[in-house]
Amino acid sequence: MKGMRTISNEERRARLGARHSLAVSVSDVVQAAGSVVALHSSDPVTVYLSARARVPGFKQGDLEHALYEQKSLARILAMRRTMFVVPVEMAPMLHNSSAVLLVGPERRRLEKLVEEHGISDDGATWVATVSERTFAALKKRGEAVATELTKDVPDLVNKITFYRKDGSILATVGMSTRILFLLATEGRIIRGRPKGTWVSSMYRWAPMDAWLGAPMPEIPRAEAQAEVLRKWLAAFGPGTELDMKWWTGWPVTQVRAALTAVGAVEVGLEVGTGYVLPDDVEPAGAPESWVALLPSLDPTTMGWKEREWYLGPHAPRLFDRNGNAGQTIWVDGRIVGGWGQTKTAQVRTALLEDVGKETATEVERQAGELETWLEDKPVIPRFAAPLDRELSAR
Repeated sequence: MKGMRTISNEERRARLGARHSLAVSVSDVVQAAGSVVALHSSDPVTVYLSARARVPGFKQGDLEHALYEQKSLARILAMRRTMFVVPVEMAPMLHNSSAVLLVGPERRRLEKLVEEHGISDDGATWVATVSERTFAALKKRGEAVATELTKDVPDLVNKITFYRKDGSILATVGMSTRILFLLATEGRIIRGRPKGTWVSSMYRWAPMDAWLGAPMPEIPRAEAQAEVLRKWLAAFGPGTELDMKWWTGWPVTQVRAALTAVGAVEVGLEVGTGYVLPDDVEPAGAPESWVALLPSLDPTTMGWKEREWYLGPHAPRLFDRNGNAGQTIWVDGRIVGGWGQTKTAQVRTALLEDVGKETATEVERQAGELETWLEDKPVIPRFAAPLDRELSAR
């Protein structure tokens, strides 16, 4: 398009550093989450390390206070069937833009699985009945983990087995997991405190209205999607249509409708075209040089589908086969290596390109600070990339 402004990779990296609270830190974990729309929470450790990278002096208790006492953050199901920690005021937008899209397909899939596994001849009635019994049991208890709810609702003990194409068993999943996931997509329940330490993945569940003081508000999908995309473009823009389709998990028609609703402006990129908000076309200044050690699945690393402008050729070492990001080292908006922990919980780094002596020294200094912060606790990522495994084997 004639006259269309082009945003270089260098400027994209400058925007990333400043807007994701990596080159310019923020004062608390709520601001950190808002700066990237939402913090990934599939792996319990990720959200803590993502917050630590953005908030000076961050302590584990800071996140727990915001989540469980102040309740200024909420851990909810949102984009791509994934759990996120989000500023509480954004929870309704993320739920109504994304999680609600899963309700119908998830319910139908579960009903079919119930019938295929011989649990009931009437999957629809079984799922509806067990869902309501589970929700009632949770309301009575106030908070509970899945194993406690199975005592109240014996049907949750049923198992579903998934098979590979060769007939071997891929996974066996308890019905409690599937029913709770369904209730989460409906916005009726929310993840509460873990049962154990901050690295535990066994969470208590609670009714949404009891946890947040009110049921999850219903917002028209188009309105919610427009607001979520506005937040994403403010933090991640410019981004391509493919980036937005992947990050949101929405059909492309819904992405395009949201782009129109926010008045997004098309800009040139070094490869292809992207979009920014109408008030975000002017050049962005570069922040001071910065270094960051980010955890696996950090929202910055996972923020775009088309990643070469910040990832370069390092994907085979730093992402697993399913596209999950490992633990990365960033310098001025580029991924230049990875980090991991040895069996004795020492933090080790691996630079995949020359960053110069001064920057390499800063990387090692930050690795030492991270090792001290972890207090000899090993935090092997749930979705380990090849380089993660190499470093952890040392």
